[in-house]
Amino acid sequence: MENYLLTCEIHEGEILTKFCQDHRLLCCSKCIDHAHRPCTQVTGLSQIKQQSLDVTKLSVRISNTLSRLKKLKRYREDNMKSIQGSHAELGRNMVETMRLDIEHFLVKCEDTSKNKPKNEHYLVYEMRQKIYLILAEFNDTTVKEMKEELTIKQAPLIRVINTCIRYQYELLRLSEAIQKPKNQPELKVIAYYKCLDIIQQSEIYMNENFSDEVFSVQRMSEHKVKQLFDSYACSIIGICVLPNGQILILDKRNKKVKLLDHQFQVVNHWSVTSCPWDMCQITPSEVAVTVDENNTHMVQFIKVKESQLVPVGKLQFHHKCKGLTHSQGDLFICSVNSLYKYSLDGKRVCRLYEDKSDTVWKCAVSPLGDKLYISNNWQSKLLTLARDGTVLAIFTDPELLYTYGLHVTPTGQVLVCGYQSHTLLQVNNDGSRKIATLATRERDGLVMPQSVCYSSTTSSIIVGQFGGNNILVFRVE
Repeated sequence: MENYLLTCEIHEGEILTKFCQDHRLLCCSKCIDHAHRPCTQVTGLSQIKQQSLDVTKLSVRISNTLSRLKKLKRYREDNMKSIQGSHAELGRNMVETMRLDIEHFLVKCEDTSKNKPKNEHYLVYEMRQKIYLILAEFNDTTVKEMKEELTIKQAPLIRVINTCIRYQYELLRLSEAIQKPKNQPELKVIAYYKCLDIIQQSEIYMNENFSDEVFSVQRMSEHKVKQLFDSYACSIIGICVLPNGQILILDKRNKKVKLLDHQFQVVNHWSVTSCPWDMCQITPSEVAVTVDENNTHMVQFIKVKESQLVPVGKLQFHHKCKGLTHSQGDLFICSVNSLYKYSLDGKRVCRLYEDKSDTVWKCAVSPLGDKLYISNNWQSKLLTLARDGTVLAIFTDPELLYTYGLHVTPTGQVLVCGYQSHTLLQVNNDGSRKIATLATRERDGLVMPQSVCYSSTTSSIIVGQFGGNNILVFRVE
């Protein structure tokens, strides 16, 4: 284990001795020479204080990552079983076809022998040769092609399964090294940062391979979010789940950002000066809220500090601010007729998309930032855009009326609300087809949903509604 921890993964045989604070990377002497010489914060491993390592938080991340890797592995194994089942059924059908071919040939031989009698031995020989030919052709071509096709279909699934097993094994080994009390402090530091690196690699890999897994709802619960001094019935128009499991909901009618604990109880709130429209996460402890009413068009930034909501800045705009989302330092804002891209300091980068029929209300972005989704409410459409604004897909469905709430999970599943159809749908990653109806009014009591968010901490989908005082929480697998 010690050799595994100390060895540099980039330069074979080299020992890790430094840590680059600029890039948050472990380094050997060759790493420093080749890539980190200009860096200003390179320290020895012994100089890193143990107190700076948040082992408790890392343990939670390890547990969540292992759970998701297990889920992805099981999902791909189920895919394998499904492919194998289809392959076996196809094989049975082909054998049946071959049997019918042989029977047809025997009937034909019988008819021929009646009309044109031949030498009996010659007829049996001819029949045998023809049947051998049918069997040989089936074995040499059909069976071979089927095996090759099965191998090709299974290969990417096997790669995913093996990669999941490798990541699981490495995380368990590193977790053990961090917890081991007899390990030297330097080894614990290395294990800690190697673990963070494996988690990051795992998350990227899962985002690329897990986007179209279909959610299965296990149970549903309701939780009251109306406070004693709220003037109106709640209208939950935005939801964010922070990495620590705390939940922020945006109550439009009461003009509040409300903080919920792990039991979905309201523990604090912050009052918004004007009408709020949407909310997205910026950092693990900070969110952005669009505020738009009369001549006020802005984005308000709010930080969560020890269960307190603290405003930490705002950006003013000259256009309407309705929906918004954040990705890789870029802020995307819906202005009813346009989707704009801004930097976090408020500098406009470009107008990505425009529709003058006032249908650009809410937006979301894929985990890798390569796709944007827009809810086109009046026309009941879901649009999928490339990063440059090119329309890739337009989705409509009878179960999606007045498209509104929109969310993309950390692993790329797309969730969308039908406000007038009272539905919650899951759409494929390409935004081109429905793959599940997760909730309806008739089955679940869902009424006018206008916001949705997935919590990976609790494996649940949280839905906000108009005019109701409860949020709905769907536990999913």
